[in-house]
Amino acid sequence: MKWFIASDIHGSAKWCRKLIEAYRNENADRILLLGDVLYHGPRNDLPEEYDPKAVIEMLSAYKNEILSVRGNCDTEVDQMVLPFPVLADYAVICEESTTVFATHGHVYNEQKLPPLKKGDILLHGHTHVPACTKHEEYTYINPGSTSIPKENSRHGYIILENRKFTWKDFDGNIIKEYVF
Repeated sequence: MKWFIASDIHGSAKWCRKLIEAYRNENADRILLLGDVLYHGPRNDLPEEYDPKAVIEMLSAYKNEILSVRGNCDTEVDQMVLPFPVLADYAVICEESTTVFATHGHVYNEQKLPPLKKGDILLHGHTHVPACTKHEEYTYINPGSTSIPKENSRHGYIILENRKFTWKDFDGNIIKEYVF
């Protein structure tokens, strides 16, 4: 299975369009959204083309292809307008003998780990900074932010396929790869 993984759209119609275009170009099987889909949050400036209603419309067309977890900016109101589940605190993806624990990052993160076995992967967004940190017991991976990247990172996403994470920007440039 080929996963298209993105986080922190924050209601940006511009970056949601780019996300959908990249998803189609990648020919991925599923989209995994790591939270903060519609609202920008009080700590962030408005992203380019802030238009949550347009984001709802774009993502709704892919409702049967999206798996999403709840971010700190996602609420019950978001679930009322989105036709796919967005309020789960985490999702689990099994890749052979490795478990990928996918969450937003505001509850479970490197400082507060979920239940992980040696070799598992903690995948989350929230920080808006891409990361790939191999710890003794687990690996931490973050796609960064779709719409509001921080610390001079790029707008981007991750592809997970055949036990490999590939970070890309929306021009299709490979930024980094990690094989587990």
